Amino acid sequence: MQENYLAKWLNDELTDAELAEFKKSDAYETYQKIKESALQLETPEFDMDKAWESIEQHKTKKETKVHILSPFNKFLRVAAIIAVLLAGSFFYLSTLNESFSTDHAENKTITLPDASEVILNAESKLAFSEKKWDENRIVDLKGEAYFKVAKGKKFTVKTTQGLVTVLGTQFNVETRDSYFEVTCFEGLVSVTINGKETKLPAGNSILTIDGTSTMLKAIVNGAPSWLSKESSFKSIPLHYVMDELARQYNIEVTTEGIDTAQLFTGTFSNNNLELALKSISVPLQIKFNLDGNKVRFYAEKASK
Repeated sequence: MQENYLAKWLNDELTDAELAEFKKSDAYETYQKIKESALQLETPEFDMDKAWESIEQHKTKKETKVHILSPFNKFLRVAAIIAVLLAGSFFYLSTLNESFSTDHAENKTITLPDASEVILNAESKLAFSEKKWDENRIVDLKGEAYFKVAKGKKFTVKTTQGLVTVLGTQFNVETRDSYFEVTCFEGLVSVTINGKETKLPAGNSILTIDGTSTMLKAIVNGAPSWLSKESSFKSIPLHYVMDELARQYNIEVTTEGIDTAQLFTGTFSNNNLELALKSISVPLQIKFNLDGNKVRFYAEKASK
């Protein structure tokens, strides 16, 4: 990420290409959360006319002419915004006093203060404020998690790509780079993406890839397949499948001569690597080579 991306982002000056690259960086999610928190801060009222009047009263008879350079003004504006963001970061981070995370090839079950249950999939993070839980049932999610929410006040899952709100139900949320999916298995879930709200009754799912949303069907009173040690996909770009394989087995996955944008429908095992590799390669009629913790998928015509 280029060093000037933050300043350009704060000034809404990034091109579409630069914004897409900035969103892929590890820092973007943190800056976005800080920015959202900073918007909630209240600033004291400032009377510009009164301030200038006070300055005029204290001016000396001999005034020194000062030429204000617009580039410096612009720098001060960005610096002021960054200062507010830093203050907002302290406010935001201080509220999230409980956090949990999983590594590659790891799942973790978390019990929230109201007895709601969350199961984190591999390479995921969850944070919430235990101190303010009685006031606001809000969790912050990065990655994938299955929720069994106890009935009560509104329960909200915050992600960088959208908000999920329920009262008491069972649902799954996955948020990865340019990938956001919410599936409702019981009750009713409200999903808000870019300000647009969608109601998901049990047995429905909403999938957003690169900004395009699609409604899908799910199993009523079911559960995500990864809870049964399987990863399932229906018309999903192959590179997302490869990413999930890497997460579940903590391996490095590369491809050669393969169109990773092609859509894949199928399932692979999360506890049998050899079977998982065959479950992907056979339907696509491609080959693979496993060497330690590295696997390479390649087209038959590619070199071995």
